[in-house]
Amino acid sequence: MSLTIGVDVGGTKIAAGVVDEKGVIGARARRETPSHDPAAIVDTIIEVTKELAAQHEVDAVGVGSAGFIDSARSRVLFAPNLAWRDVPVRDQVADATGLPAVVENDANAAAWGEFKFGAAEDVDDMILLTIGTGVGGGLVLDGQIYRGAHGVAAEVGHMRVVPDGHLCGCGLRGCLEAYASGTALVREARAAASLPSAERLLERAGGDPQRITGPMVTELANDGDELAIVLIAQVGRWLGEAMGSFTALFDPAVFVIGGGVSAAGDLLVGPAEEALRKHTTGAGHRPEPEVRVATLGNDAGVIGAADLARV
Repeated sequence: MSLTIGVDVGGTKIAAGVVDEKGVIGARARRETPSHDPAAIVDTIIEVTKELAAQHEVDAVGVGSAGFIDSARSRVLFAPNLAWRDVPVRDQVADATGLPAVVENDANAAAWGEFKFGAAEDVDDMILLTIGTGVGGGLVLDGQIYRGAHGVAAEVGHMRVVPDGHLCGCGLRGCLEAYASGTALVREARAAASLPSAERLLERAGGDPQRITGPMVTELANDGDELAIVLIAQVGRWLGEAMGSFTALFDPAVFVIGGGVSAAGDLLVGPAEEALRKHTTGAGHRPEPEVRVATLGNDAGVIGAADLARV
């Protein structure tokens, strides 16, 4: 059975694994990301790849990275959280390891993992929305990743939803990411900390609103806290409105919601589905997409990147 290595490069960690043709991860390796040193990031990718290749006979390596990847799946053109600017990652990894290599956007890699082995393995057209610190996205249309003319399509978090709205981390205003991300959830939770209904949330944060975190809100929502449920539902509604627009553009069979905020499950998905139906043109008179929670968790990027190195 063919084995490949998948490497998922994040802002804080680099996770890697040996993956078989069924999407099962065998051996794993993990390192902290030296995010402010571009050369050291590549060296760390090479290090974990060599470590795993020494233990298993592998055919190729796929690297998933946040940022803009060129259409040849070779260079990282721009990665705001990794200090990469036009870096030939594919060739550097291939030359150092002796393995064929590809580089893919991390959300594309995760979308491919969910498409091949996870929540959307029964359809040909799907959209992954990853709700974490930001909002990432990946499109699989007619069984293929949609990358666009220059390889940088599906930056769904930066679709403008509110003219002159909240400032986004990208520098523009009104992006979906500024309303439907974990960062937005924390902003709204801290703003609500003075309300009587925030008692449990504030207690969990030790009395300091600035210590409120996204996972804290999600955990309280799952525990039945009314304010936390409202805050999660607000994120879900923003997602659902955006999914209505994506449905008009791409007509997917399934939306898959992943990322840390997806741990809220139906508390997030329910409001998203309701808003999706409300904002889908011709709702009730056309097939409507399903909304599902991702099943591969944090492994989606590793599994997807490894499989993309195989195809």
